[in-house]
Amino acid sequence: MLSAKSLFQEILDDDESFALFCSIAASGESQGGWENARIAALVPDSERELAPKISRHGADEDKHGRIFNALMKKRGLDPVPVPPETDYTMLLEKNGIGLAHEQLKRDERLTVRDIVTYLSHSRVTEQRASEQMDLLRKHFADHPGIGRAVKQISNDEDNHLAYCHEELLRFARAGHGRLIQRTLRECAHAEIRIYRDVSLAVMAHMGRILGWSRAKAAVLQAGIHAVYAYERLGGWRRMVSLSPPRRRNALGGPASPEPEFA
Repeated sequence: MLSAKSLFQEILDDDESFALFCSIAASGESQGGWENARIAALVPDSERELAPKISRHGADEDKHGRIFNALMKKRGLDPVPVPPETDYTMLLEKNGIGLAHEQLKRDERLTVRDIVTYLSHSRVTEQRASEQMDLLRKHFADHPGIGRAVKQISNDEDNHLAYCHEELLRFARAGHGRLIQRTLRECAHAEIRIYRDVSLAVMAHMGRILGWSRAKAAVLQAGIHAVYAYERLGGWRRMVSLSPPRRRNALGGPASPEPEFA
């Protein structure tokens, strides 16, 4: 039976597909780490107290990139080139979601509006990351090869999502509510489309590596399109709601240590 667990198990069991999966994930996390580090360095003076949390967010993303690279090294695998059509983070940036890399490369202070944009983008993408890692945690938390990594990254992504909720609610109370809701909606509608396209591209590459039949590929493509249809019709709303998180001040301390992969 075709399921999320069986699909990922198939990818996990093959060295080439596992290397591609980890390379894509490591690249995205590393890009996120760079973005957060630059944002932390450029926050406006009025929001300097937020800088350590943004830095912690970036440190977590960098850590995740190292974890995925460590998982490959443990199996004697090298990172592989990331196909551009599978690069979720860069495609978001190219479609105007979040803060442009060109802006972040300049040594100019960001505005409060920029910080709201960054947090809104993060709230949407961290929702996706939290859900994806929760799915992997459900099926592979006890896996001897990747279990510790999955649990660590899943916990971090939940912290990131809680942080976005908490900070956006703070900005909403300060009078930025309309900007936040408008930006969240724009980000969510763009994200679900890009996520669909990236998912189709990743599955196409995995299918070629693993020799999937046309019928199996067609079923997976149909499933991806069904998820997009659901999200377009209303599922996107889960990405724009804001509520006080159970985890308060989730990024208020140092980054948690990464697991060892001896």
